[in-house]
Amino acid sequence: MITVQARRRQNRIIWLAGICIGRWVILGLTNLTIGAPSLRHANMGDPVLSGFSETRVDAQRIRFTLADESYTLQRTAAGWTMEETGGYPVRLDRLAELASGLETLTFGEKRTDDAYKHDRIGLGDPVEGGNGALVEVFGIDADLMHSLIIGRKSDQLYVRDPGETQTFRAEGNLPPFYNLRSWLDLRIVEIDPSAIRSVRVRDSNNRDLYLRRDEGEGARSFRPAPPHQDDRLISRLAASTTALAITRLSPLDVKPETDLVTAPVARHISETFDGLEIDLSAYREPSGLWVTVRAVEAGEGARRAEVINEKAEGWAFRVTDYDFQDFTPNVLSIVERDVVFDLAP
Repeated sequence: MITVQARRRQNRIIWLAGICIGRWVILGLTNLTIGAPSLRHANMGDPVLSGFSETRVDAQRIRFTLADESYTLQRTAAGWTMEETGGYPVRLDRLAELASGLETLTFGEKRTDDAYKHDRIGLGDPVEGGNGALVEVFGIDADLMHSLIIGRKSDQLYVRDPGETQTFRAEGNLPPFYNLRSWLDLRIVEIDPSAIRSVRVRDSNNRDLYLRRDEGEGARSFRPAPPHQDDRLISRLAASTTALAITRLSPLDVKPETDLVTAPVARHISETFDGLEIDLSAYREPSGLWVTVRAVEAGEGARRAEVINEKAEGWAFRVTDYDFQDFTPNVLSIVERDVVFDLAP
């Protein structure tokens, strides 16, 4: 049997536990109502770049500084270009998205003011190896008009002044800004694989190959054609891989063609069923693997060649190892060819 003294001790423990729980509840409610620091501030809802709507027309250069690379959009007589590529045009849709995004970007709630936590929301100083992006807008006289560190975590933007530790959530949208390539329209050739009729290849040993198929035939229907119609295919897959290579062209970078320092090592010419010809030359440069592209099309419907050449003329494009191999195959890896000896005296 439980003694009276034990029962009193038990009731006292329950009573003290109730008091502790009550105090914790009161303390929690107090922190939620008056004790927690406010995330609101006087500039909430204001533009992040004050006056940008008036000064954007004077912008001449917009520089993005990241921990591992930097790039600059510059205004020229030919329009906005990428300085680091030697002046290749930037995508106008991305430029418009950037301009409207910076103009309409507004302050949201305050976030951390602890410099050691900046990298958690993408606002680490890129000059010191942090993960933020420093954006600087320069005017007509190269004067710095606006500067801002921006970061993205998931789909949320965060901002801070480069000279301040206080960070803010930002409301609005900006285009991708973490790499240079996202600003360049490197979709040089857009052709459906079914449109390719033939391909002529000259490899690094000056051997020529001509592959062709009839309209309506499948991807693995390319076969040797005159003057090498007696060649024997080693692999239909290898033949179709190089025959359709131009439809997979996806450059990584661009530079002026005049910056090439080597001679071409191979040539790859694709032709469509309706007469568009795309002539590609391949280069092994000290800086990587590069190609140049030129399109030719006869008749009044030559608009496609014009569109390609508007993007490609005067430029060299860096490609992946895989793409380069498809453009520069060894002819004897695709066909077997009888060797003809000239026995004439």
